[in-house]
Amino acid sequence: MADMDKLSTPGLIAADDGTRHCAWRAAMPDYHDEEWGRPVTDDSRLFEKICLEGFQSGLAWITILRKREQFRAAFDGFDFHRVARYGDADIARLLADVGIVRNRAKIVSTINNARRACELVDETGSLARWLWQFEPAADTRPALITFDYLQANTISPASEALSKSLKKRGWSFVGPTTMYALMQAVGMVNDHVSGCVCRSAVQQAREQLERHCID
Repeated sequence: MADMDKLSTPGLIAADDGTRHCAWRAAMPDYHDEEWGRPVTDDSRLFEKICLEGFQSGLAWITILRKREQFRAAFDGFDFHRVARYGDADIARLLADVGIVRNRAKIVSTINNARRACELVDETGSLARWLWQFEPAADTRPALITFDYLQANTISPASEALSKSLKKRGWSFVGPTTMYALMQAVGMVNDHVSGCVCRSAVQQAREQLERHCID
């Protein structure tokens, strides 16, 4: 972790060049700067995010991030059409794969969720289009995102609604806290702390996203 004297305000840390960032950037700089909060509209990437957020439950995100390439290799790039066809032999293969988190319930959940994703796409045409309808309205979000706000708000009405809807469709490991983390990761909300240099870039990307064209 960075020295405490580099902390400027709660939740922010000053880099050597004087720019300020979310404090957790110290552990995952590339993920913070280039990925977290940037809008994701590709179905396979969204499915990957859902699965990895589920695997993260009870673990540190950095643990999952360090294993992400192994997860991608093990689950055929999170192509949910392929994962949906997995059977007992694949479960055994995955349980023997030391490169991933070998949790049987989470592995089985990923296969189940792949089948549910296929059903959803068959019904609606796009996983992205369906998921992005749960993006919260701008007037329900605070003008300032502070460290205290993020500490106190690990779920939201939108994440609760998304979680409830997915569970009704048979998805698993999609609780409201996990779904709020998903919304943060894929840019449905911008939870870079106010003052973070990445916040404006993420906001610009969100403003440029043509939501009606998501397919």
